[in-house]
Amino acid sequence: MSEVHSDVPAPAAEPRTGAQSRRLKVITVVATFGGLLFGYDTGVINGALPYMQADLGLTPLTEGLVTSSLLFGAAIGAFVAGRLADARGRRRIILWLAWIFLGGALACTFAPSATFMVIARFVLGLAVGGASVTVPTYLAEVSPAERRGRLVTQNELMIVSGQLAAFTFNAAIAGALGESAHVWRYMLVIASLPAVVLWFGMLVMPESPRWLASRGRIGEALEVLRQVRTAQRAESELAEVQRLAEQDHRQRAGGWADLKVPWVRRLLVVGIGIAVVQQVSGVNTIMYYGTQILKSSGFSANGAIVANIANGVISVLATFVGIYLLGRVNRRPMLLIGQVGTATALLLVALVSMTVPEGMLRGVLVLALTVTFLAFQQGATSPVTWLMLSEIFPLRMRGFAFGLASLTLWAANFTVGLTFPIMVDALGIATTFLVFVAVGVLAIAFVAKFVPETRGKSLETLETELHVRYS
Repeated sequence: MSEVHSDVPAPAAEPRTGAQSRRLKVITVVATFGGLLFGYDTGVINGALPYMQADLGLTPLTEGLVTSSLLFGAAIGAFVAGRLADARGRRRIILWLAWIFLGGALACTFAPSATFMVIARFVLGLAVGGASVTVPTYLAEVSPAERRGRLVTQNELMIVSGQLAAFTFNAAIAGALGESAHVWRYMLVIASLPAVVLWFGMLVMPESPRWLASRGRIGEALEVLRQVRTAQRAESELAEVQRLAEQDHRQRAGGWADLKVPWVRRLLVVGIGIAVVQQVSGVNTIMYYGTQILKSSGFSANGAIVANIANGVISVLATFVGIYLLGRVNRRPMLLIGQVGTATALLLVALVSMTVPEGMLRGVLVLALTVTFLAFQQGATSPVTWLMLSEIFPLRMRGFAFGLASLTLWAANFTVGLTFPIMVDALGIATTFLVFVAVGVLAIAFVAKFVPETRGKSLETLETELHVRYS
């Protein structure tokens, strides 16, 4: 992909001391354990579900409910956490989420029935959804403008790393304990460990400087900025943050009342559109049901679990590519290319499923195409989605608006997770994927017409420009 320059140049990189650079890296690593948990808890169901089916007596409907109850919880968690993060602070909410991650993981591990599992997965979903909003917002507000794309997208890297870890542990545990009726419980309990790391780590992390400034805690905001900026850069950046925070405070209506402002309402619609675009690509049909897709294409049960690791590996590698490109390529073209690539890959999966007899050849072709799909999804669509949603909303309602957009994202995710096994049972795999291709074409048209460019601009400059654009 050729380099595309934004019409607004990125700020010049500032010199940082080793201590400042290390501090920013530590903040990023600790906060993105929320992304790691997000990835593991959404990915682990892929390999655990076949064993749950036998142990808990799941039907196609209850299979969809076990998978999608987490997503329903995530929709609620995203919205509630967004509001709480605006009111109570980003760091404090991440600390709360760590406890919910831990409790939810343990409840799922010891679930005695399908009904209990659905409830436990819902609770776990509250943390997954909350992390999907709060962690990117926190990172965007701590990061300097010229590094925001790379640092925020490291959360996406941790998400796909968590999914890869889930696929790998699933295969290893299935290989070692495949005869055990409760093998899936060992897969689920592993998620409790990073939850503990997240809680202890966030105890010593700072609050978002932009949230502190929005609450009038200017001295604390400057102290945090000085941890990750030069003194001169910290003071100049704080002056701009404070100016916009004061302006927002004068205009503050709060939450839903902010949507009476036409440009804010239009911007929220765009944000919701970006969120839906990421889901209607069909990515989570592969992340949740990849093992079943490969099994139905010709792999054995154990072979499908092992082969599914390839989907996790390509997701991680593609995210590295996405991080590299985000610093050099505009966001909007990346999103378009990602959507075109994923729609094309799913079209080919449908054609292979219709024309190639079930067997190893078909299985290998489908695996190659799901890997191709994920290369476009995780290398372009997903990194841009989470980054743009952390960037485009005004400071005074960033958590609230991000929460609303994520509520829609997780609602779409829930719909996909619940209906996919039912659609496959009724329509077959080929027709089901053709439905996703058709919706993907509509998503491409939306991105081309409505999505703005955000690269190379401070959050404050971006807010001013989007105010003008959508007024």
